[in-house]
Amino acid sequence: MHGRIIKEKTYDCANYEKNLMIVNMGPHHPSMHGVLRLIVTLDGQDVIDCEPILGYLHRGMEKIAENLTIIQYLPYVTRWDYLATMFTEAITVNGPEQLGNIQVPKRASYIRAIMLELSRIASHLLWLSPFMADIGAQTPFFYIFRERELIYDLFEAATGMRMMHNYFRIGGVAADLPHGWIDKCLYFCDYFLTGVAEYQKLITHNPIFLERVEGIGIIDTEEALNWGLSGPMLRASGIQWDLRKVDHYECYDEFYWEIQWQKEGDSLARYLVRICEMKESIKILQQAMEGIPEGPYENLETRCFDRIKNPEWNYFEYRLLVKNPLRLLNCPSKNFM
Repeated sequence: MHGRIIKEKTYDCANYEKNLMIVNMGPHHPSMHGVLRLIVTLDGQDVIDCEPILGYLHRGMEKIAENLTIIQYLPYVTRWDYLATMFTEAITVNGPEQLGNIQVPKRASYIRAIMLELSRIASHLLWLSPFMADIGAQTPFFYIFRERELIYDLFEAATGMRMMHNYFRIGGVAADLPHGWIDKCLYFCDYFLTGVAEYQKLITHNPIFLERVEGIGIIDTEEALNWGLSGPMLRASGIQWDLRKVDHYECYDEFYWEIQWQKEGDSLARYLVRICEMKESIKILQQAMEGIPEGPYENLETRCFDRIKNPEWNYFEYRLLVKNPLRLLNCPSKNFM
């Protein structure tokens, strides 16, 4: 029996055309956490091109604001970012306060700082839990949400709402902190510090976790600046920039805390920045609650601007109704916001 010699088939790699695949991700793809659409070109498992398509969250907020006063518009802005609603309220009232040179009572400023730092922690936690799930760690997802719910309990006790709080006002806040709230918040701070220590023990030094995030998704300093990144994304790329230090808003200058930053710019650096920022937020919270002064929680003079004819900041006046009050309403014209 004679054997056959089979010639091995050869390929011309230079002229070989890659079989690329185009995948549509979003706005309803289960792996997407928001309403962003990505058209991704894949070569096997490597992404070689990505076209982001924006605009799925546009709801015409600026157009709505044209027909509302600031006080009427606050329930809208608190829905801009449901992860950190206090921040959107803060920027909305800070603008008129600076334009009108409105003084915020010291107690109100402390309350604002407390709410902002609680909101920062809640936002970082909701980033951390899906991040861990995305890299294959499902268990931390539930532990992290446990701590986040405690923050929502504090929000509900102070504002009446777990989300979309509508709590900030021009010149202060809507209501003072209820009796016993500060003690509960201090207890949460002590409890949460043990939780962060547990996160670092189980996650930060986990070799599987490090293998999946270290050196992944590197954003260098130049790219971070050119892309207009901010927050932990910017600070994880080597830029020590924090508006609490730079803009000196609220009463942050009265507390001792440090900017947390990393220089590597990878996924691990962004994780470390957020973990360390949560500990700094606890430090700020403890100082604020231990040193919160007595006094009013709002500047009552802001309610009287409607009595002034053509005030300097006319566009930010408080008014009960904007156009043509209904005939069925018999309301005092000067005593309402």
